[in-house]
Amino acid sequence: MNKTVFLVASILVFSLMGSGCASLLPSVKQATKSPWQSFEDAKKAFDEIAPQKTTSKDLKGLGFDPFETPNVRLITYLELIERFMPNQSIRLEDLDPGVQTCLRAREHCQGYEVSPEMLDSKRYGNFFLDLLNFRRKKATKGWRFNALIVLNDDLVVHKVWGGEPNVSKYEDKKNPLGPLQDIDVSKILPSIKIN
Repeated sequence: MNKTVFLVASILVFSLMGSGCASLLPSVKQATKSPWQSFEDAKKAFDEIAPQKTTSKDLKGLGFDPFETPNVRLITYLELIERFMPNQSIRLEDLDPGVQTCLRAREHCQGYEVSPEMLDSKRYGNFFLDLLNFRRKKATKGWRFNALIVLNDDLVVHKVWGGEPNVSKYEDKKNPLGPLQDIDVSKILPSIKIN
């Protein structure tokens, strides 16, 4: 009788551990602080910018202010030259007229770079295989938005955007040797010298 109770209790404990252990795996939430909570929010604010009409004051109202909005980067005209003309095959005449005028204005030309993102990474799968480093599975979901706004003095002359509206990545890493996989053998064994 005692062996049967012990066997049933053991099976119950191990089944509960196996089903509930996935929640013990690490997860990471990575967010760049910004006024936008989604890709669509950032894109909507960006779409309200009109080159040759929108001013730096208007940008401030839309959330694109490097002095008040976190993670808006100021870019000098020298960095803009590197961005728009990374090699000699691209000439100033090949660029958008607003960018040409701005780059010719030198110190009066600057850019705002915005890169908000919201990524959520979670490890999933078998807790024990993950713990012992035999197999680790990770899912990453979220979004990334990036925009470059070029200003000549206080007037927007050019804008461009990009990003990933729907990030969905899966990683399945298998280590047949488990915890031994990452051991540096050269540190454990003394170097062998052949004379």
